Amino acid sequence: MRAKPEYRDRDTTEVAILDALADRSQDGMTVFELRSHVDADIDTLEGALADLKEDDLIEAEQENGRTVILPDESVVGPVDENEEPGLLDELRRRLPF
Repeated sequence: MRAKPEYRDRDTTEVAILDALADRSQDGMTVFELRSHVDADIDTLEGALADLKEDDLIEAEQENGRTVILPDESVVGPVDENEEPGLLDELRRRLPF
């Protein structure tokens, strides 16, 4: 799964976090698991998580003595395997903005 299109205009790191969490929306991920899925240093990851938390797009829960981050259910959308990326999606992917 991926984050819904309306959340894809956020910072690259934030979108990568939301996509990673969408793949494991039921189980969530720890910060260390997220770090292995998102190509960002820990400071960038921490800032992106803070922004997502502030916007109520993620939540953190204590589970078996560890903190697990879960996406808000409104963020997760179905993946359409037949859908090709649009022009704007392709430009966002290639250009650093």
